[in-house]
Amino acid sequence: MWTTKTITMMLLSGVASVALVGQASALEAQAFVDRVAAVYKSVGYDITFGDATLDGDTVTVSGVTVAPLSDGADAMEPMHFDTPITFSGVTEEADGGYYADAVTIPDIETEFSAEPKGELSLKDIRIDGLYVPGGDSVSPIATLQLIGEISTGPMSLRRNGVQIVTFDSFYAGSTFSPEQGSADLTEMSSSMEVNGIVGDLSTVSDDSPEAGAAIAALGLTNIAGDISQDWTWTMADGHITLNQFLLDFADVGSLDIQAEATGLTPDVLEQINTMQQGMAAGGATSDEQAQAQMMSGMAIMQAVSIVGASVRYDDASLAGKLLDFFAAQSGADRASFVAGLKSMLPMMIGQSGIPALTDIVVPPVSAFLDNPESLEVSIAPPSPTSALVLMAAAANPAGLIKALGLVIEANTPLE
Repeated sequence: MWTTKTITMMLLSGVASVALVGQASALEAQAFVDRVAAVYKSVGYDITFGDATLDGDTVTVSGVTVAPLSDGADAMEPMHFDTPITFSGVTEEADGGYYADAVTIPDIETEFSAEPKGELSLKDIRIDGLYVPGGDSVSPIATLQLIGEISTGPMSLRRNGVQIVTFDSFYAGSTFSPEQGSADLTEMSSSMEVNGIVGDLSTVSDDSPEAGAAIAALGLTNIAGDISQDWTWTMADGHITLNQFLLDFADVGSLDIQAEATGLTPDVLEQINTMQQGMAAGGATSDEQAQAQMMSGMAIMQAVSIVGASVRYDDASLAGKLLDFFAAQSGADRASFVAGLKSMLPMMIGQSGIPALTDIVVPPVSAFLDNPESLEVSIAPPSPTSALVLMAAAANPAGLIKALGLVIEANTPLE
């Protein structure tokens, strides 16, 4: 969580700093700063800019302070970066928006907490294709197009001087049709890769000796792997396909999530945005407002249809290690422990009161316990089915299982 929030804050600090570009006067620059601050505030970040110097269509910013907008226990302290940030190829759009060809940020070495001492190192930071929309407000379609590509080189996160998480490189990029910043966006695709992740979990024992002992017993003190994601989206019919969201860790296992839905059109995005803004406003809600929110939610659920989804786990030793670990804790050998689990499965599933679920769950889970290779849970309705229909079907769990086309499979070949 530290890594994700810190990298996001750092990268967005560079994005937001483009506001200090001004083509003619300080007044225009200030207006742009205010606009960019408003744009990124709409997506959850409070940004304060440092001084900037201009040279043609290039701006160098002295620093920036960024904080995610949050309340209560989840609130994070603002992070300040003194490092200069350079934006090149900056142009003003006809609607009052701005575009920058590239943003480059020098390597970062910074502390972000005192106790425990947290340090971040991040190298080779670059943003290509930076869009700051104009207009009176920021539409959901515009927020999808703020950044073309972000990439970095190695990252290191240290806790009290001990390196706990590193990766070799990060990349996230999107393509847009007809072009980035278009109000008439028809298609977009996006991919993300985090390569060469290495985690040292030995420091977990500093805060939780019991958890640290379990991690050591499972051989998870050091883990290494990659994360990747790929999806496409067409706006006319709102057809969105998550082709892959894969977490793949050597000698542990891989988890892949795929999904497909239709109906997530720009109009539906606007409805979702409006409903979220109403809920975020807080305060007392009248009966009429509550009813309006409910009707809006139902309209959204009626518009969006589920085509299918799956979650697949392929084991690379973790499941076996877990079985050995819990068997040892119970004082039994693995074979006896697995036999006991399998004997309890029908009773455990039967407690759900859905007889059909027993036939779906027990055989594949039993097979996986005997030989942990893979386990996949998927849904594939006979035809795309609206979320509202599926919610209504939940009143009859057996009917919902049929409507979803729920299938669980074990130890099937990876396609």
